[in-house]
Amino acid sequence: MGAEPRPGGLPVSGAVRLPGDPPGGRRAVAVWGLGVAVYFVAITYRTSLGVAGIDAADRFHINASALSTFSILQLLVYAGMQIPVGLLVDRLGTKKVLAMGVVLFTVGQLGFALSHSYAAALASRALLGCGDAMTFISVLRLGSRWFPARRGPLIAQIAALFGMAGNLVSTIVLARLLHSIGWTPTFAGSAVGGVLVLVLLLLFLKDHPEGHAPEPVQQTDGGFVRRQIAAAWREPGTRLGMWVHFTTQFPAMVFLLLWGLPFLVEAQGLSRAVAGELLTLVVLSNMAIGLVFGQIIARHHRARMPLALGTVSTTALLWGTTLAWPGHAPLWLLTALCAVLGSCGPASMIGFDFARPANPPERLGTASGIVNMGGFTASMATLLAIGVLLDTTGDNYRIAFASVFALEALGVSQILRLRGRADRRERERIVASRVETVHVPA
Repeated sequence: MGAEPRPGGLPVSGAVRLPGDPPGGRRAVAVWGLGVAVYFVAITYRTSLGVAGIDAADRFHINASALSTFSILQLLVYAGMQIPVGLLVDRLGTKKVLAMGVVLFTVGQLGFALSHSYAAALASRALLGCGDAMTFISVLRLGSRWFPARRGPLIAQIAALFGMAGNLVSTIVLARLLHSIGWTPTFAGSAVGGVLVLVLLLLFLKDHPEGHAPEPVQQTDGGFVRRQIAAAWREPGTRLGMWVHFTTQFPAMVFLLLWGLPFLVEAQGLSRAVAGELLTLVVLSNMAIGLVFGQIIARHHRARMPLALGTVSTTALLWGTTLAWPGHAPLWLLTALCAVLGSCGPASMIGFDFARPANPPERLGTASGIVNMGGFTASMATLLAIGVLLDTTGDNYRIAFASVFALEALGVSQILRLRGRADRRERERIVASRVETVHVPA
């Protein structure tokens, strides 16, 4: 049986509720559900460009590289905000940070709806990325404050599952609205969701249950910030989590965020309707696999690394087969590729399961921010590489998408380098926590 994380960030064996654990229950589900609703809306806005890439190219008269810049800038802002957001969550709590995020990503989505120039649209996507960056780390922190620590892996996977449901809104609802009522009504109408969740958040969300307030942060100077980041980075589990996130997330992110629809339509000759169904399959597969991964890791902590590396290997195999296929790949192969891409999101969540037991609660936001930078940094690099290679090769998608393998090779090399060190450190903390638990009164 694998080790379970305890409130101080240290793992212990078994599923016994420890002293100091949050109570969980219906109240926890309701409050945490509000945070997840915010994340759901953020994902809807983040992925809305994925079904509008061809329309955006026509609207703003741009080529593949310029189209990539939309998503690259959005992810650049997102990735760059992760450590600052983690520090803000540790200092201000989830409610304030989530409220700021909702305001920013709603204004960004509305601005994108009203943009008629490329520059204005870029600024809107950057604003959206800034608000989006404030959501997921806040939701992770909210879950750790309201649920017992042993529920951490499953709670994180469920949060990601509901976030992917926001992707379904993009691939099913927004895609149809875009081609029936047009650009501005579709994007402006979707901004109503942000206003709704902001009102609910301000009225009902609480940072923590009664009697479970975290220790106040006393030091807020620059030295404290540097020490907080340095302490999180020194933990091998934090760095391993970042590289797991880096290696597993980006193939699906790039596919859903921008290049999936053009690849399926322009390179594989599918209709937009069939391509939309395959994008939906990626999302549905993500949701189903996320539940499975969450249950497995909650019960068997040692399954983390096999699941992560297995996902990378299977993804690389399916991508390689698809790109090497002469002519258009058969529909069964494209279906298998999309189903496997659905495992990338749940596998990336495993990165947080390496960082969580390696850091105490007061540093968890910062550590989560470091981990979350991984996949989005890889996604940025791949989005840029694909756009540049498409322009320089005359839209050769096989060469462009081969850039996926370079990033996967880099990530796997770092995972293999760090996993032994992180495992030894976690075993040390398990022993220490067991000794400490013996002295905690029941």
